[in-house]
Parts: sequence; C-alpha cells; structure tokens
Amino acid sequence: MKLKLAAYTAAVLLLCFVSAWAHRIDEYLQATIISLQANQAHASMRLIPGGMVAPVVIASIDADHDGVFSENETRAYADRVLADLSLSINGQTVKPQLDSWNIPDASQLRDGLGEIHLEYHVDLPPGIAANRTLVLANRHLSGSSVYLMNVEVPQDQTLHIVDQKRNTRQSVYELDYQQTGTSAERSSTGLSIREWWSGLQLSSLFHLGMRHIAEGTDHLLFLLALLLPAPLLAVGARWASPATVRQSLLHILGIVTAFTIGHSLTLTLAAMNFVHVPSRPVEVLIAVSILVSAVHALRPLFPGREAWIAAFFGLVHGLAFASTLDRLGLSRWDRVAGILSFNLGIETMQLLVVAMVLPSLLVMSRTAAYSVFRIAGAVFACIASAMWIVERMFPVQTHVDTVVDLIAHGGLVCAGLLFATSLVCLLSAKRSEDKVKSA
Repeated sequence: MKLKLAAYTAAVLLLCFVSAWAHRIDEYLQATIISLQANQAHASMRLIPGGMVAPVVIASIDADHDGVFSENETRAYADRVLADLSLSINGQTVKPQLDSWNIPDASQLRDGLGEIHLEYHVDLPPGIAANRTLVLANRHLSGSSVYLMNVEVPQDQTLHIVDQKRNTRQSVYELDYQQTGTSAERSSTGLSIREWWSGLQLSSLFHLGMRHIAEGTDHLLFLLALLLPAPLLAVGARWASPATVRQSLLHILGIVTAFTIGHSLTLTLAAMNFVHVPSRPVEVLIAVSILVSAVHALRPLFPGREAWIAAFFGLVHGLAFASTLDRLGLSRWDRVAGILSFNLGIETMQLLVVAMVLPSLLVMSRTAAYSVFRIAGAVFACIASAMWIVERMFPVQTHVDTVVDLIAHGGLVCAGLLFATSLVCLLSAKRSEDKVKSA
C-alpha cells in the first residue's frame, strides 16, 4: 500500500511538471553558442534585454543620448561586451576578436522585442596540447543578467568533446575537448593518430564516467539512502535488529548489482539513440527516486525488495548518464566503445564510494547509535530530494546543490570520520555489555 502511495505521489508530481517558462522582463538574457574549429573557437552571442532592463542597455549603447544608435556606438558596445568576457585555453589567456555585430533600434529593445547578435572568435596559442580546456566567463551587466552557454557538436572529425561544466548561473563555462591530426598521420611511436586517439578517448571517457558519479551527488545520494537500511532486518513496520554480516553483504551486493544492470541498460539504449526522453522529466524522477529511498530508510516500504527498486530507478538514472555521452558528438561506432569505457568509470567510482561507507554501516549497525545515524541520513536525503524536485519542476532556486556539493567535496574526510565514529560506538557498546555482565 505504501509503495502504491509513493508511486501515485510520483505520478502526481510529474503531471504537475511545468516544461518551460517565458523569458522574464526583468532579466538580460545572454546566450552563447560555441563552435569549435581546428585551432580556433567561434562564438555566437544573443543578448535579449527584458522590458524592465532595456533602458539600462539602451543608455549604455546610446552614448550621446540622442535616441539613435550610430555605427560607432554599436561597435563600442560590442567591444564593451567582449571586454567583459574572460577566456583562457589550458590556463593561457586568449583575447576574443570581434567578427560581426548587429544591434536593433532602441525602440525594438525598449519594447522587449529586439535581439543583439555578436560573433567573435579566439585563436588558440601555438603548440597547445591535444587535451584542451576552454574556460569562458561572462561578467557583462551581471547584476541583471542570466546566462546560457553551450557548444555545437563539432563537424570536424579530429575534434571530440569530452566534458562540459558550468557554475550555477552559467556565467562561467568550462569545455574539455581534444583535437587530433588526420588518420593518415603517424605518431613518433609508429601508431596512427587515429589509434592513439582511440586509446586517449577511451581513457578520457573512463575518467569522465568516474567524475560524473563523483560530481553527480543526486545519483550517489539515491544509492546511499537505499543502502542505509540494508544491514537491518524489518519487523512489521519498522527496522529492527541487524542482519548477519553475510546477509548484509549479499543484500548490499544485490542492490549495487541491480542498480548497475538498470542504468547500464538505459545508458546503452539512449546513447545509441534507440530511446530518447527529455532531460527535465528524467531529472525530476531522479529526485523522486531519492525521496522514495529516503522514506524507505525511515520506515520499510519494500523490505527485501530493494534490489528491484534499485533496478527500476537505475533505468531512470541511466537516461541521465546517457545525456552526457550524447553531448560529446561521438560517431555511432565510437559510442560502442565509449559506452563501455564511460560505464566502467561509473561503476569504478560507485564501487569506491560503497567500499568507503560499507565498513562503517556494518560496524555501526551493531550499535544503538545506528538508529540515530540512519534517521538523520534519511531526513537529510528527504529534504534534499524535496528541494531538488521543486527546483526541477518550477523556476525556483534553492541552495541544496551548494550544501550537498560541500559535503561531497569532503567525502574522504566524512568517510573517515564516519568509520572512526562507528568504531567508537562499537567499543562503547561492548563496554556497556561488559559492565552489565560483570554486574
């Protein structure tokens, strides 16, 4: 009954989902699309001032305040926008070169209908390595602006996107990509550049998979919340005595394996373009999966069937993993090897995280303190997932990512403190037992 209630709640949340909302009149939308070429990067900017911020933009363009934009004034504004950009390649600062600009009349901007278009490019420093990181920061009128940044899939077969990262506002964008020579070229080791690239690409995708899990705190929180009650046995409607070590290990192994099978299946299908689901509903369902597993950690919803739940929600998480591969612009055959390498990276990091927390869960579950730890962890997961659901369904900004990321960045320290705490609790429990026996 409780499982049906959870499923019904998830369905209601999805029905309430709002897929998009209009551009707000009190914001200055600045969208940048990057196009990569050999040893060069081009960028196209669309700047759309809402009606309430248009007067500020108009005043910054119309230097002589005559209500008309001259050629010199529009060029000066375009230069000013570029001056507020900061670009670097592998840590070396590069200067954007303006290619073209188009600024509509003041009346169009004032009515909220005009769009400013700028085109620029940056030349890469000579002798730059094949592995490249482009960082773009936009500080133009930051007080009233919202930003969007993305990259086009390269048409040049020697260019391969590896990863993209953005800050919360998308005012800072980091693009990792690689450039190789033609397939006919040979390296000093006798390997073709294509052969060298394949090994480099697979290694990069493996590390990308590891980093995707390390930074994908929602994926980890789902798995950790599902593991919280794994060392315990359910009696009625509550978690009671601890299971044996063997039972706990088999239970946890089943959960991790089922999650792996689930997300590997949809990762493969989606990455090969057999399945396509919009990203926003997927992100909402991932947050719902955390909420369901957190509630289960508080009170048993599906005791003994955690592996089936992990497999089911693993299907959803796999769709999110596939969206990362989809942005890399791999060819169909490259995706076959890429899926395997990327998935191996995911599993490696996932197993490392489980290995870090598993001893603490097994040890602490033998003490009365585990009840407090389990409830605290489940409540935290409930709050985080609820905030993620709100963020991903509606245009509401919370600080859940900041808090969760802060904890995740100190993951090793937290794991060490958790293990030390579990040992202290176990020793304290044994001393209490010894005192009872001696009495």
